[in-house]
Amino acid sequence: MSGIEWTFELRFLIALGLGFLVGLERETTKAEHKWLVIGGVRTFPIIAMIGFGTAWLFKQGVTFVLPAGLLAVAALTVVAYLAKVKAERYGATSELSVLLTFVVGALAAVAEIWIPMALGIVNAFLLSEKARLESAVERLDKNEFLAVLKFLLITLIVLPVLPDREYTRFGLNPYSIWIIVILVSSIGFAGYYLSKRLGHRAGLWLSGVLGGVVSSTALTVAMGRIAQRQPDRSRLALQSAVIGSAMMYVRILVLVAVIGPAYLESLWWKLLVLFAVGVVLSLSSGLSDRKVDGEVASALPNPFELKPALLFAVAFVGLLVVTRLAQDWLGAEGLLALSAVVGVIDIDPFILSLLGMANGSAGLATSAIIIAMMSNTVAKGIYFSVLATSARRDTLIRYGIWATLHLPLIFS
Repeated sequence: MSGIEWTFELRFLIALGLGFLVGLERETTKAEHKWLVIGGVRTFPIIAMIGFGTAWLFKQGVTFVLPAGLLAVAALTVVAYLAKVKAERYGATSELSVLLTFVVGALAAVAEIWIPMALGIVNAFLLSEKARLESAVERLDKNEFLAVLKFLLITLIVLPVLPDREYTRFGLNPYSIWIIVILVSSIGFAGYYLSKRLGHRAGLWLSGVLGGVVSSTALTVAMGRIAQRQPDRSRLALQSAVIGSAMMYVRILVLVAVIGPAYLESLWWKLLVLFAVGVVLSLSSGLSDRKVDGEVASALPNPFELKPALLFAVAFVGLLVVTRLAQDWLGAEGLLALSAVVGVIDIDPFILSLLGMANGSAGLATSAIIIAMMSNTVAKGIYFSVLATSARRDTLIRYGIWATLHLPLIFS
């Protein structure tokens, strides 16, 4: 908008148009629901012009007119609200929109033009989407909302005050560490939310895709329990577990691109190859069904809960220190051995610690990452085969092939 000269005439048209936009929405609501709504397609543009006119007089030095105009409109709004209450209708949305329209008209005359435009358009949107917004609130899981709220609060409060400098010889930067926690939690929460919302309608295969974004290990255990309780669905559960494990490579690829782009050149094609192998192995188990056990979504941890986020931060810092010590004391062989051990559990903190090594070679870090993912693949195959005895042979074959295909990629 910087290329447009916002003359006084154009500002007047903007104020009039925004008032008309809100008035049109209110007129439509009044016609559809036969409600007693304050104003309509004529009233709201007039209110916007009152705001514009009083703001113009304010600029001309008649300063009392602007607050007087706001008080006058507020008084009329109170009268309309009392009439609505008398008719046993409650809620002040329309009345507040009247006051906001006056403010929008005034801002169109005196402020940067994007401010009244943003306020007017968002106001019209909120009014028109009342039904959808209320429906979304009704479907909202309170625990999920509170988890997101707590995480946002601690992010907004903690992140700005964390020192952005390195401490100790391990180069621990509190600000950077918490940024990584936020990033990983956000990616995981996207998969968690979609799994909760779509998993029960989309079948085990899509549940595996979404759950794998959160935690492929937790998903594998959940699928193994489904196969344990319902042996006739073992192949479908195995398919979902494998595709969920394949999503691990996509998640790691995103993290590498954001946090360690220097390693992307040597890793991207390997991760995509292993992802493609996982997709092929998953599809070879047969087609998925439309029935989903509720345990899939419930078994996944909410990454926006404070406890998982803090545990991830602790694990990341701990593995960052251990990784540096292993490299300093034991050399490359010690680091590779550590990657094989750590791969049995959650590999994300370990891989991120490798990406943060300032003095490590890209080749060594890449090899350690592949070994960690191979170890994790073997562990998930064991987890599933122990739980799903009816599909043990198929499980060991698929995960065994998958783990073996990591070997040529370790030092390539």
